[in-house]
Amino acid sequence: MTRIAILERIKCRNTKGCDFICGRYCPVNRTGKDCIAINEKDNKPVIDEKLCTGCGICVRKCPVQCISIVNLPEKLKDDPIHRFGKNAFELFHLPIPKAGKVAGILGRNGIGKTTALNILAGILKPNLGNLGAPSTDAEIIARYATVSLGDYFKRLYSGNVKIAYKPQRIDLLPKQYGGTVKELLTKVDEKKIAFNLLKDLDAFHLADRKISMLSGGELQKVAIVAAASKNAEVYYFDEPASFLDITTRIKAAKLIRSLADEKTAVLVVEHDLATLDYISDEIQIVYGEAGCYGVISQSKAVRRGINEYLDGFLPDDNVRFRDYAMRFFQYASERYASKEILLKFPDMEKKFEAFKLKTTAGLVKKGEVLAVMGANGLGKTTFLKMLAGELIPDNGEIGKLKISYKVQYPSSDIEGTVKEALQKAGGLKYMSGWYRQTLLEKLGLGKLLGNEIKGLSGGELQKLYIAVALLQDCTIYALDEPSAFIDVEDRLNVAEVIKDFVIKNEKCAIVVDHDVQFIDYIGDSMLVFEGKPGVEGRVFGPVSKTEGMNEVLKMLDITYRQDTETKRPRINKPGSQLDSEQRSKGRYYYTE
Repeated sequence: MTRIAILERIKCRNTKGCDFICGRYCPVNRTGKDCIAINEKDNKPVIDEKLCTGCGICVRKCPVQCISIVNLPEKLKDDPIHRFGKNAFELFHLPIPKAGKVAGILGRNGIGKTTALNILAGILKPNLGNLGAPSTDAEIIARYATVSLGDYFKRLYSGNVKIAYKPQRIDLLPKQYGGTVKELLTKVDEKKIAFNLLKDLDAFHLADRKISMLSGGELQKVAIVAAASKNAEVYYFDEPASFLDITTRIKAAKLIRSLADEKTAVLVVEHDLATLDYISDEIQIVYGEAGCYGVISQSKAVRRGINEYLDGFLPDDNVRFRDYAMRFFQYASERYASKEILLKFPDMEKKFEAFKLKTTAGLVKKGEVLAVMGANGLGKTTFLKMLAGELIPDNGEIGKLKISYKVQYPSSDIEGTVKEALQKAGGLKYMSGWYRQTLLEKLGLGKLLGNEIKGLSGGELQKLYIAVALLQDCTIYALDEPSAFIDVEDRLNVAEVIKDFVIKNEKCAIVVDHDVQFIDYIGDSMLVFEGKPGVEGRVFGPVSKTEGMNEVLKMLDITYRQDTETKRPRINKPGSQLDSEQRSKGRYYYTE
């Protein structure tokens, strides 16, 4: 059995509340061998993977759960393409760019998707698992000599492949470029189409804006346009839907799809299944264990690839990477709701200097989730803040409501650990019953209890804020974009947690989000925000989920069907027989 040992050094507290407990309890160490030894440079453990028996005692004894011992799949006999260090993450295999194709890359956070793109783009030089010396160009080319990647690396390292790369961390753009959007795009616009693309994404008004003054969604639009404006043979897009509202996601997907031709390949990493399904010609799945190792599968047809990912089993590789299947049928259809009303809100108006919002009266019942969708800049967050009492409406009076409100943009600028934040929110409630099983296990917060909040990733921080909101002793729970920064698997987990919470505890929730499948999965009724972004907003609803989703999809000019196997919603190909049939009936949203 081949195994790897992973030590999260940033979490390790040896000599600071821990007296080398992993080494003291290691059975191999007790025989006099050094399976777990101390690294003199940082005074933290180093695990010898050849001596390790895989007993797991060190994993269970570690007080901050910073050790993972992972048995690799039996069929995985190749050396990794890259390993980051001793007792650190390693990646096996790479995706393959194919001219004329958009390849979608699907997998959990922390499993090597961005690492793979960085290797293919020439940003990271792979070491082929050899930590002693860096690999040469010739060694890397020889590794892939019998497949198309060998020729790709030969051309890449000789400077004969033109690459355009849209990075995941768009928040770093202001640190790299200090000028305006116009100056940046003029510099990279090799096709002379940048400003037309900016118009297509409804972002032409940003041209004279400084990069440092852009929001997350605006930075994403500029980054997509900058990459698409380059003359390239291979385009890499890492999470292009992040921060974008529902209408812009479809526009961006159409733009990215248009880049692939007989001489041009496109690779896209994305967590939004609807966007990934729509944008891709084939799928490559990345499986493994987050933070430990990742394996990139063979290419698959889009429907088959996504369904195999949801199933957790890859027949071609004979690998089961998850012990349960993810299915959508539980909440995708209309659900009976209680007649008891927990929240009533009146017609409301709120005017700002350049924006006005008008909403209609509505109600939310016990055990119900009111889903809210619409483009950015139409007042969705303003609506939540009025309900939460953070903003006072100009017209329409809201009584004092006890609302737990999860903000749109979680901040990591908080002192303390995850455990301390959970205790502050709900005392020891998070340690018992439903909360322990759901918040600590299903949301994966149990292994993060000792982590400092400042060191959490975007997805970990999002799940913490959701947990903190649900621990509040309230009747109404308002959650603003809970799926942001979270991968596919955790999005479904988050949806199930919220839905299960309101049903079990007889509460109600209002959820604002841009992921159509997330909303389809979680919502019982809907509010759809319409109008002119940044100028005026109004609402359609509250209405049933079927009516609301139909309005959203009509606005997006797409139709949905339901996958026969997994029940997940899928976008119909434009002009297909089913697409034309549904449009003729005015039925953009599928029905049972």
